[in-house]
Amino acid sequence: MSHPAVPQQPPADPAGEWEAWCEDRRSSVTSATGNLALVETRWLPPGERPDLGAARAGQPGSVRVTTVERTDLVTGEPEYGLRFWDAESPAIRRFERTDVFPYDPDWVLDAAYTPAPDARRVAFEHIRDNGGARELVVPGDISLTVDGRDYTLSAFDDDGVLLLVFGDPTNGDTTYGAGRFLFVTHTGPGTVRLDFNRAFVPPCGFSEHYNCPMPPVQNRFHLPIHAGEKRPVLREDPAVQSY
Repeated sequence: MSHPAVPQQPPADPAGEWEAWCEDRRSSVTSATGNLALVETRWLPPGERPDLGAARAGQPGSVRVTTVERTDLVTGEPEYGLRFWDAESPAIRRFERTDVFPYDPDWVLDAAYTPAPDARRVAFEHIRDNGGARELVVPGDISLTVDGRDYTLSAFDDDGVLLLVFGDPTNGDTTYGAGRFLFVTHTGPGTVRLDFNRAFVPPCGFSEHYNCPMPPVQNRFHLPIHAGEKRPVLREDPAVQSY
């Protein structure tokens, strides 16, 4: 997963940098291997390894093929698959925008961070696992108070960056129903920053061929978070459809 730039210190022009982040997000999701380009994830039979050469044979020039790996929930053995990305996918052609809340500095929150003594793993349900859970490494606890309520959040390690999967009462109404993602910035020893203006729709909100983690109970906020991305909007004839 690509990591949009997150400032280590408060920017001189936070609203302007947020607008640039929104533009970067648009470029990312519409790129040749962006979220909107994924048209198929093909899991192979147990023990079979991907053959990229065979998979690429006969594909149009707009299609790229990559490999993907996960752990079988029952056997614990590795599973291998192929992902097909189309730079001219119907979703890219129809993409209009991602709706966002206006920038709100009140949703830039500092929090305490306590590293876990060992490589602790926390179970996260995934949207396409029919209730099954996959354990992800959570390097520490994020503690903060929001609207008078104390939270201890679990952000997992995503290629060296803390990724928070969270939910709030806007999900399914104003924002994507399965929750949103947020990259968390380390700001010093024992401190992190959560800029919810940069909360974003997870990949599964753009393509059904992803299998995204869903917010565990400790990452569900009691009040609406009116910041960050809402939902993608796709063009349709004659109307625009949002999902």
